[in-house]
Amino acid sequence: MALDQTGEFEDTVPAMSALDVADWRLRTFALYDRVRQLAAEDPFDAHNFWRHERDRMFATHPASALTEEMKASFSGLRTADYDPSYRFYAPLLPEGTGQEMNVNTGTDGVVPFVRIGTFDLPGLGSLAVWRLRSYGGGIFVPFRDATAGREGGSYGAGRYLLDTVKGAFHGVRRTAGEEEFILDFNFAYNPSCAYNEAWACPLAGPANRLAAEVPVGELYLGG
Repeated sequence: MALDQTGEFEDTVPAMSALDVADWRLRTFALYDRVRQLAAEDPFDAHNFWRHERDRMFATHPASALTEEMKASFSGLRTADYDPSYRFYAPLLPEGTGQEMNVNTGTDGVVPFVRIGTFDLPGLGSLAVWRLRSYGGGIFVPFRDATAGREGGSYGAGRYLLDTVKGAFHGVRRTAGEEEFILDFNFAYNPSCAYNEAWACPLAGPANRLAAEVPVGELYLGG
């Protein structure tokens, strides 16, 4: 059984070694470190770097969610062009703090989360913010929007906005003593189960579903 790039578990790919998984994780952390550096100057450049590097990793890395057969016909992830209107700066509000969420997975048992607050996003709605209560910890914000499951839209079960234990984090902004999270939906990405049913993925529950459309970020290649 191997831990994948999004923290999910998979037990049917014998060619994937622990070293492969470790290398993927290191590359992913380095990717987001570079994205934060570039975004401080130009989010467009950061987005171009992110999408090209992810395409390269999916196409070539042994810990990719794609099988070798999928890689043979892979021409890139379906990612929308950058739209600055989907970049937000949001404080962590106390609403919902303490709520528990236990995610049942077929390979890793129950994965526990506790809610640490809420992001309120103008024009989109609100999203619960979760802290992983098992090994690694981290802040986790999945979401499902109105494009989910629609033809030409996003993955039906939702996407990930933040997942800090795997490096998917865009930093914070501090102004006048207030701390705001940088939330950029242009960098939203699919969980591995969108590409391979062997992976077990924590997905967006009721508190992480938006009635609005989010037509940016990584969309869906599948049928």
